[in-house]
Amino acid sequence: MCWSATADLVAGVGIAAVGAACVAQVRNPRDLPLAALPLLLGAHQIVESVVWSSGGGTGWATTAWAVVALPVLAVWAPLGVLLAAPPHARLRLAVPVVAGVLTAGALAYALATRTVSAEIRGHTLGYVLHLPHPAPLVVGYLTATVGALLLAADPVLRLLGVLVGVGAAVCALLWRTEFVSTWCALAAVASVVLLVWARGQRHSARPRADASPG
Repeated sequence: MCWSATADLVAGVGIAAVGAACVAQVRNPRDLPLAALPLLLGAHQIVESVVWSSGGGTGWATTAWAVVALPVLAVWAPLGVLLAAPPHARLRLAVPVVAGVLTAGALAYALATRTVSAEIRGHTLGYVLHLPHPAPLVVGYLTATVGALLLAADPVLRLLGVLVGVGAAVCALLWRTEFVSTWCALAAVASVVLLVWARGQRHSARPRADASPG
């Protein structure tokens, strides 16, 4: 979420480019979903630029934005972390994955049975869905997304979890005051950190040059 259609479009293209670089680093197929996350985030920003240009409302772009932001990310993030994790770290990641699946199911049902709308509020966009029992859904969502990163075995992903948790709190505060929307900046930072992680995964997957057979 950015503060204008132009900002969303520029941010989306830039984040998607970082995502393409992340994917290019992948050598292990299990790393691909997490490495491709910036591509999804970039597409998400581009879709929101259409929401801005349409003046909000209940069009296809608004629905597409909500589908990605709510059920898709709730499942994608923890599953991506689980797939990329070494075997010894996978059991503890079952908690955020289960939380993500349950939360995504509830959010998908809400989107299928209710109309989501977008409203331009100053330099922000507000999305209205009228979710039932929002508090448990927020807890489940954060457990799935931020929780999975904090429980990751890789220190870069744990750092990303801290950055996303703190950044989300700051962005939410600025968004609620309708001062300015800075979620796209958080998405950009997260994408760069994922690029660092993807490069690290590529180097760790290389065979040792001095290794000898036998």
